[in-house]
Amino acid sequence: MSRFAQSEARTSLNVLSFGAKPNGVVDSTKAFSDAWDSACRVEDSAMIYVPKGRYLIGRELRFEGESCRSREITLRIDGTLIGPQDYKLLGKKENWFSFVGVHNVTLLGGSFDAKGSTLWSCKANGQDCPEGATTLRFMDSYNVKIKGVLSLNSQLFHVAINRCNNVKIEDIRIIAPDDSPNTDGIHIQKSTDIEVRNASIKTGDDCISIGPGTKNLMIDGIACGPGHGISIGSLAKELEEEGVENVTVKKAVFVRTDNGLRIKSWPRHSKGFVERVRFLGARMVNVSYPILIDQNYCPGDSYCPSEESGIKINDVIYSGIMGTSATKVAIKMDCSERFPCTQIRMQAINITYQGEAAKTSCINVSGKQLGVVIPNGCL
Repeated sequence: MSRFAQSEARTSLNVLSFGAKPNGVVDSTKAFSDAWDSACRVEDSAMIYVPKGRYLIGRELRFEGESCRSREITLRIDGTLIGPQDYKLLGKKENWFSFVGVHNVTLLGGSFDAKGSTLWSCKANGQDCPEGATTLRFMDSYNVKIKGVLSLNSQLFHVAINRCNNVKIEDIRIIAPDDSPNTDGIHIQKSTDIEVRNASIKTGDDCISIGPGTKNLMIDGIACGPGHGISIGSLAKELEEEGVENVTVKKAVFVRTDNGLRIKSWPRHSKGFVERVRFLGARMVNVSYPILIDQNYCPGDSYCPSEESGIKINDVIYSGIMGTSATKVAIKMDCSERFPCTQIRMQAINITYQGEAAKTSCINVSGKQLGVVIPNGCL
């Protein structure tokens, strides 16, 4: 086992000592930043402690690891971090909290309340609004653990993992209304060796979205709903695009979501691919399109590309998927004519619609089914 996993933090730094105020009124952004800088000067291990209370973090907070001397840093949060009432203060920033170039970092506990509802209202009213900030983003980092975190009402994505290696996300809760726009629960791209375990995600977009360049991803024990399901994609946004490979989703539960297990790509030329994906042991409760491959993805159906998707989808297994569909078509695979979906395998599937067997709709798909598959007719 690595020293990162074994060791305990030796130097403890309390954010109150740096001027943080747990009253939810005084901006504590600088205090948190100063505490991080001090932790980085510790040559061994450091823990930054945030006691109970409400801490206003009214500006973007960026933790950088390039100049860190510390062997490892734990950020333990027993309090609630709240965003500003004025959405514009964060809305024009890409992130609320970002960790850039860090390694051997643990984020333990805490609630992050971004107060995104005012920005969503602005967007719903068609006003000139900023895009919004992602609540928590890790970039160019490795050996990261995120455990016991609660993310509430993010302006945009709740958690994003970009260009990272060896990240473990455990026991996380994510909550936003089903009509909150673009509030993906966890977004992962261009990252390798990622684990997401025991997560409860209720949001207005994908519970988990998996972007280009994701390799060796394990998702285990996810409760999703409301939301748009677990999605690989959308892909084929660019011609030069990395593939997605070695993805496993186990023991997921979907409750009244817009999709279940989805792979989606734009109808556009691309050098990307999806390969070696395993969807194992999912339960569907009144889910629209429990199993979906959509290679003509174009939300809103305006200004859609008119090409065939270049994404090659190969070697995907669906096994042990049970439950009920909210749509008559429970299994839909709309694959590219130019690059059909290949080696699609289904086994032990039983999805019903209003008490009867649901329907399938499959185009440009090849593979095989083993044992009982209800509804059948796809392969």
